[in-house]
Order: sequence, then structure tokens, then C-alpha cells
Amino acid sequence: MMTVNPLEIEGMQYTAVTVELPRTTLLVISNEVGYIMCGALDVDLLNDRLADRKVISGRAAGVKTIDELLEAPLEKITNASKVYGWEPGMTGKDALLKIA
Repeated sequence: MMTVNPLEIEGMQYTAVTVELPRTTLLVISNEVGYIMCGALDVDLLNDRLADRKVISGRAAGVKTIDELLEAPLEKITNASKVYGWEPGMTGKDALLKIA
């Protein structure tokens, strides 16, 4: 099953996507600038092979819900996200507010 819901964080609008798959769930929160995602995100691929796309993105591992994704520290971020002040260790919520 897939759900797509609007998500408001401190008055800013985002989209939360949950995709339930066998034995795992994909989680994404995005806006028109960038996104954060669960551990399934391949940050190295975005930084290396797709660097020319300058994707603004970060990954939090071990999360199972959208709320956990917001509160978890980002373990990895793309190089392009550094322009917005993203750093590994910041919460997903804090990262998203920087691209609001």
C-alpha cells in the first residue's frame, strides 16, 4: 500500500510518502527543493554517479514511521545539501526547515 499525505512543519508544507513493501517500508518527506528518506536512499549514488543533478537529500537509518524520520538524525547527506546548511547528525525536521 502507498499513502501520500500533506505534512505541515512549523507552518511550512511538505509531502509525506509511505510505501509498504514486503519486509520493509519506504519513507520520504519532500518539498520542491529536496527530501529526506529512510535508509533505502543511496546517498553515494547521488553524490557520485548523479552529482550533476545536485540532488538535495539526506538519509536516516532505522526509522519505521514518518514521525521517526522527522526526529531521527540524518546519517548521510548529499554534497548538494550542504549549500542549505545540512550536516550529518541534524534531525530530519531541522533539515527540512532549512529548505522551506
